[in-house]
Order: sequence, then structure tokens, then C-alpha cells
Amino acid sequence: MKRNGFQLWNIGKWRTKMLHMLSMGRTFLLLTLGSLIFFVLLGLGGMAEHRMNSSTVSSMKGFAGSLSSRFFMDMLGMELPHLDKEKGGSTFSGEKMTTFVFQMLTSVNPRDPKSLLAKEMPGMGSNDPVLLRSAAGNQNLDPPEDFHLPPETDDKSDKPADTDQPKAPDKTPVKTPVKEPEPGGKKEPGNPGTATEGTKEQTKTPTPPATATGKKVVMIYHSHPREAYNPLLSKTSSNPSSKSPSQNVMLVGEYMAQKLEKLGVGTVHSEKDYSTTVSEYNYNFSYKYSRQTVKEALAQNNGLEYLIDIHRDSQRHAKTTTVINGASYAQVFFIIGHENKNWRKNEAFASSIHEQLEKSYPGISRGIWGKTSAQGNGEYNQSLSDNSILIEVGGIDSTNEELKRTAELLGQIIADLYYKDQKAEKASAEKSVSATKADAKS
Repeated sequence: MKRNGFQLWNIGKWRTKMLHMLSMGRTFLLLTLGSLIFFVLLGLGGMAEHRMNSSTVSSMKGFAGSLSSRFFMDMLGMELPHLDKEKGGSTFSGEKMTTFVFQMLTSVNPRDPKSLLAKEMPGMGSNDPVLLRSAAGNQNLDPPEDFHLPPETDDKSDKPADTDQPKAPDKTPVKTPVKEPEPGGKKEPGNPGTATEGTKEQTKTPTPPATATGKKVVMIYHSHPREAYNPLLSKTSSNPSSKSPSQNVMLVGEYMAQKLEKLGVGTVHSEKDYSTTVSEYNYNFSYKYSRQTVKEALAQNNGLEYLIDIHRDSQRHAKTTTVINGASYAQVFFIIGHENKNWRKNEAFASSIHEQLEKSYPGISRGIWGKTSAQGNGEYNQSLSDNSILIEVGGIDSTNEELKRTAELLGQIIADLYYKDQKAEKASAEKSVSATKADAKS
């Protein structure tokens, strides 16, 4: 009897162990299947996000864009002691590294108190774009600031002041020859287009190629045409607005258009004031109005390739101005809309201008920034051309002289890029013709 009871006890014990093992196995199996399903769904979600969202705003690409090339050079210098380093302090200084790590971990910029509150106050951080290309003129990585809803109604205060106001530039192309640098000469930032080598100075009037003669290839327009500048209004405002082309961003566009025309690049400059010309005008539809203007110009000019929307930033003079060789320049932001699925091509065009500024006039560019619809329009008519960009020139306190210097410099760079593109297209066409002839002979 005792033996049978002992056997029954052993059987019961093993049965309990088996049930326990089966229970653990079932739990393990469920956890395994659950983890498998989770990672499969996570992978599918990542693939879907990659296909549906081409923006870098929510990716590490935007974070990497805030790192300068100097950062990587200093990293190489830690391993290669003989690597030539640029003059100046190291990227890995205590102050810079502390700021960088702190901002990476907390999303708070120690130099910008607003960033401390942006995450807590709804809407405060909604207009923050993502940095795509850093610039020498923006060491603190300050983003562009937009003043949404400026006063667009007619105002008697918009009338030009008397004698102290700069007049709108004469639309007749200036005939002063453009000064070109001699080989090996050094460019003087204070006078774009001038080069000096000792006491020698050479002037040269560019001869436009046949493709540029009588052909409009650049369009300059303004989605927010009444964005103005305090010094041109002879008054101070946090959001200066004017319908006068001699006081607002149209003046910048005119300076740039004149420079391009003088260099032989056909340019269309739209000075439409939508709050005056559009019935039931609504500021929120600004890019809808300007899009129609651009489309009409494209229909009338088959050669239009470069579309430049000129705005101004809303920050004060200290943050929107740089001095090079004693001359003061209005700084610029380049804005790329990520709602345009082909935004990388627009960024490539902006980068070509930005890189030339960084090379020849470091300090004028404040970088290239990307925006989605969460930070504004998000498209900015940039789907109409691969060479369509938005440039913010200066801030609310920029002077006429600062704006003119920067506008003419931008015009010079865009003209150089145009002629470079024309030369490449001509070489490609000649190569294609040669290849066709060779095939015909064979």
C-alpha cells in the first residue's frame, strides 16, 4: 500500500513538473511569436515611412546636417597628427562639445532660451525647420524666423518718406563693365566682381551666349511682397510692411534682376502685390497666388528654369548682418520645402549657391533649412522646377546698401551657375553629335 502511494506521489510530482514546463514553454512560445510579430511590423512600418516620407526632419540626416565639415576634419586630426588643420579653435573645445551634447540630449539650445519653453508651450516650436547645410554665418544654428500674418491692408504709413528714402532703382540695365579677377588674383568681398593682384585690375564685359540673348531664363517673384525693412520705412516695427516696391522685398528682387540682366541673363521680375490685385485676398493663400503667377510666366517663357522667391527674415540686425572687409552685407537663408517629393534636386541648386558663398564670402549664408507643412507651406512652388528655391535676404533692420550688396552678389552667382550649366549642356550635345557621327561611319 505504501509502495503504491509512493508511486502515485511520484507520478503526481512529475505531472506537476510537466504541466509547469508546458506552461513555461507556452509562455516562451507566445513571447517569441509576439516579438517576431512586433519586429516584422516595425520593419514594415519603417519601409512604409521611408517610401511615404522623403523629408529629413524626423531622421538622423537632419541632425547630421548640423555638423560642419570642420568637425570631421578634427576627428581625422585626432588619428593623423600631421594632417593640416585650419586656423582657429578646435571643434572639440569644452564649450562647443558641452553645448553640442546638451542640445543633442535635451533638444534645448543653451544659446536660445526660447527652445527651453518650445516643447512645453503649444505652437511655440511649430515653426522650427531642420538644418540641412550648416554655414559659417550661423555658428549658433539659429533657424529662420517667420512673422506669420503681417498687416497686408492699405495704410497711409506705407507712403514713401521724403528725401531720406532710397528710390527704386532705375530699370534700365547698368552699362558699367563687370570687373573680373586676373588669374591667381584675390577677390575683394567688399566689391563683388572685383579682383585685385598688386596694382593690376582687369575689367571684362561678359558676352552672353546665343542661348541667353532675348531669352528669359530666371524668374524672381515674391509670395509675401509686402515684407519690408525698417530703415527703408524710417520707422521701427517688429514686422514692417509696405506696398511700396522701394521699401519691401521687391527692391531686393529688382537689384538682383538688374545684375542678372547686366550679365546677359534674361530675367523676369514679378512685382505683383496680391493684397491689392486679388479679390477677397487671404494671407494664408499667399503661395497659391504666387504659384499662379509663376505658372503664367512659365507658359509665356519656354526657357524659364530658375525660379527665385525672395523673402526676408524677421530677426533683428545683429542676427541678419555680417561684415566682410569693412562692407556690411545682409545675410541669407535658403528654404527647401519637403512636401515636394523631389526636394533633393531643389536642395542641390540651393547648395551650389550656398557653397559658392561659403567659399568666396563666408558669413553671408546662414545655411539651408528644410520645412514641412508643419512649419509653413511646405512646398513653396518648388515642384514647378528643379531650380526653384526660396531665399530670405536680410532681416527687418537691413539697410538699402546691405540689401543691394547681397542681391547683386546672388545675381552674380546665379549667372555663373547658368553659364556653367549652358557650357555643360553644349559639351554634352557636342559629345552626342560626335558619337552619332562615329556610329554612322562604322
